[in-house]
Amino acid sequence: MSIGLIGRKAGMTQVFQADGTMVAVSVLEVTPNVVTRLRTSERDGYAALQVGTGEGKRLTKPVAGQLKGLTPVSTLREFRVAAESDLDGFELGQKLALADVFAEGDLVDVTGVSKGKGFAGHIKRHHFHRGPTSHGSDHHREPGSIGPGTTPGRVYKGLRMAGHMGDEQVTTKKLRVIRADAEKNILLLKGTVPGARGSLILVRKA
Repeated sequence: MSIGLIGRKAGMTQVFQADGTMVAVSVLEVTPNVVTRLRTSERDGYAALQVGTGEGKRLTKPVAGQLKGLTPVSTLREFRVAAESDLDGFELGQKLALADVFAEGDLVDVTGVSKGKGFAGHIKRHHFHRGPTSHGSDHHREPGSIGPGTTPGRVYKGLRMAGHMGDEQVTTKKLRVIRADAEKNILLLKGTVPGARGSLILVRKA
């Protein structure tokens, strides 16, 4: 559990390191976040730092009331911490820039919502093997048996079958920060991060 920032996925590119090696990187746009709430164990039952980003043009009354006196933001997220002492040094309305949290060489955990694939069969969704395609077989992409008939006489819960694929929260751990450009609000991470271009991404220190 550590402090992080809210960003958006801009895409992927490649950069060259000092030794000449090329690295594929994900590009995240991380504009300055605003501290909107400090949650404490005494009042809320847990310790967390709530931050916001984006232009809050149309806010609901509860959110507008919570942000009274603060910069209106459109997106709010919380980062839980192990102890309230981890919140020392933060105050309401404080702006957290990219350079305040991350530096080149840091390891970070990235959370996002994966791309939705719609309804998918068991081969695409769970990498099952297909059936034979010769000798008169018509069992090419069918799931096969899904359980015994007499005992238990039902299908077990959690059985891997065809269904909705993707559009799930995914966390990729220990990605290395290749570059943190505070002037352009750009964060370059080695490897891929979940989500489509423009999707919301949460970045916290590993």
